[in-house]
Amino acid sequence: MKLSRIYQKVVEEGIAADPRGKETVAKVLTKAKKDFEALKECDKKYFDKERLANPYADTRILYGEGSTEVKRAIVGVDMEVGEIMLADRLNDKGGKIDLVIAHHPEGRAWANFYEVMNMQPDIWAKFGVPINVAEGIMRDRVKEVERRVLPANHTRTVDAARLLDIPMMCAHTPADNHVVTFLQKMMDDKKPETVSDVIDILKGIPEYQQAMKVNAGPRVFFGDARNRAGKVFVDMTGGTEGPTNMFEKLEAAGVGTIIAMHLGEDHLKNAQKGHMNIVIAGHISSDNLGLNLLFDKIEKESKVEFIGCSGFERISRRK
Repeated sequence: MKLSRIYQKVVEEGIAADPRGKETVAKVLTKAKKDFEALKECDKKYFDKERLANPYADTRILYGEGSTEVKRAIVGVDMEVGEIMLADRLNDKGGKIDLVIAHHPEGRAWANFYEVMNMQPDIWAKFGVPINVAEGIMRDRVKEVERRVLPANHTRTVDAARLLDIPMMCAHTPADNHVVTFLQKMMDDKKPETVSDVIDILKGIPEYQQAMKVNAGPRVFFGDARNRAGKVFVDMTGGTEGPTNMFEKLEAAGVGTIIAMHLGEDHLKNAQKGHMNIVIAGHISSDNLGLNLLFDKIEKESKVEFIGCSGFERISRRK
């Protein structure tokens, strides 16, 4: 499969699995077109035209030609300079690697990945948080993350890929959309009565079983396993953690249990002020689940071989 088609397929499937729905995504793309058309001619050359078809700022081809034929791709949750060197070493040993795929964004996809955080208010609104409230509390958090990312050395890893002439791309939110949609449907269908039931459902999933083997399995971060779960909200897409005060808004909207990939200390302290149950499914294991679901769809179209490293293990659900 050509690199351009892999990238296009990732975006297409990311949109199909977007918890906001295709109609909301279409509005995002329409707005991007209007933003571009409103620019002065001298500024249009700096506009990222991928925004016109791809609503996910954290998913891009970072280096390489779209016409590159890909038979084997090495994939990891974090693909940095060491992993680029690993790909080059595998090439030297005869294990031809045509493409490096990172889950977490690098290069220009990292520089403004905070833009995808604007997904979160629309998702919360589906769970009963008024959209004006959701957008209001998100604005400061987006600016906070932007300030944190701005001084980083964004191009370090992509520079290594360029110097070694190894094509590279990243697929972040499209994979995260898959894990959210998959787990939310599972919770909605199975309707767990208690938090313990939520944990048991997660433990039945191969990626979380693998995480349990390395002491990184699902666990209750706040609340009690015996508590009733109530309305379960899977919160795993939209770039990174939202604002710390989101918990009180979701609790007021009737959410009883949040399933997240990870939770910072400030977020946990804020969550503890209420009575919401917090289940941490696991970060790397959840990223694995999203990537595997995404790659299953790519493999329906072409037999690209995905080689796992840096925390990723390929688990196929295709029969």
